[in-house]
Amino acid sequence: MSRRLRLFAAAGHSLRSFAAILCALIAAPALATGGDLLVAPTRLVLTSSSGAEVVLSNKGTQVATYRISLVLRHMTAEGKLVPVEAGSAAEQAALAMISYAPRRITLAPGQPQTVRIGAHLPPDLADGEYRTHLLFRAIPDEANGSAPADNGPGVSISITPIYGIAIPIIVRQGMLAAGAEIRDAHLERIDGQVGIALELHRSGARSIYGTLSVSKPGTAQPIAVMRGIAVYPELASRKVFVQIPAGAAASIMGPVVIRFVEDGVASGVTAELRTDLHP
Repeated sequence: MSRRLRLFAAAGHSLRSFAAILCALIAAPALATGGDLLVAPTRLVLTSSSGAEVVLSNKGTQVATYRISLVLRHMTAEGKLVPVEAGSAAEQAALAMISYAPRRITLAPGQPQTVRIGAHLPPDLADGEYRTHLLFRAIPDEANGSAPADNGPGVSISITPIYGIAIPIIVRQGMLAAGAEIRDAHLERIDGQVGIALELHRSGARSIYGTLSVSKPGTAQPIAVMRGIAVYPELASRKVFVQIPAGAAASIMGPVVIRFVEDGVASGVTAELRTDLHP
C-alpha cells in the first residue's frame, strides 16, 4: 500500500515558490487496502499464456476513481517495496508480457469491479521468473480535498491524500527450484513490542512466499504466526520481525521451533530452525 501527499501552495504578492511531496510505501500480505479500496487477491503467479482476475471493491462512502498501471518495485532488506525507474531485463520483459483491462475505473460505494490480467509469453522465452507490479492509484477529487491550512500571510497549503496499492504479478517459465533457510533468530523489543527478529534466506531461481510460525517443541498450536512473507530474486535474504502476543511473551523463552512453509506451490519450500531464546 502506498500514500502520497501532494502539497499545493497558493501565494500572495510576496510569495516565494513552495512545493513538497511526501511518500510512504506499506506492503500488506493478505487483503490489501489503500484508503477505501480493497484488492483481492494480492498476488498473482502465472505459469503459461493464461489469464487471471483481480477484484476491486470500494468500501468507502463516496464514488472513487482509480488509475491502473504497471510499475516496477524492488524489495529492500527490511522487506519494504520501493519504486525503481529501470529494472532488470527480466522485469522489462514482464512489462511487455502482461496486459490488463480496464485501465481506469470508477466505483460507487460498495461496488466491486473485476480487472482482467493476461500473460502473453513469447515462444523463445528463457526459463526464469518475471515480475512486475500492478498499481491501483486513486485519482483525487480536488473538490473533496482538505481545506487549505493558513501558513502565514499570502501562503496557504492544501493537502490531498492519494492512496495506492501495488500487487505483484509473477510469470514463471520452466521448472524453477528455490530454497529457504532461517538464521540468526533472537528476541528483540521494537516500540515496546516483544518479538523474534530473524533473517530469512532465499536460494534458487525464483522468489519464495509463505508463512512463518513459532511454536514450542512438541506442541501443534503455534504461539505466533506471520503470513505473506516474501523474498524476491533481487535479494538473497531479508529481515523479518515476528510479533509475539502480549500474553505469550513469558512462555516464548527457552526452546522454540520456527518454521517457514511456502504457500500456493506444490511441494513448496519449507525451512525449520530449532533454537533457544533468552532475554
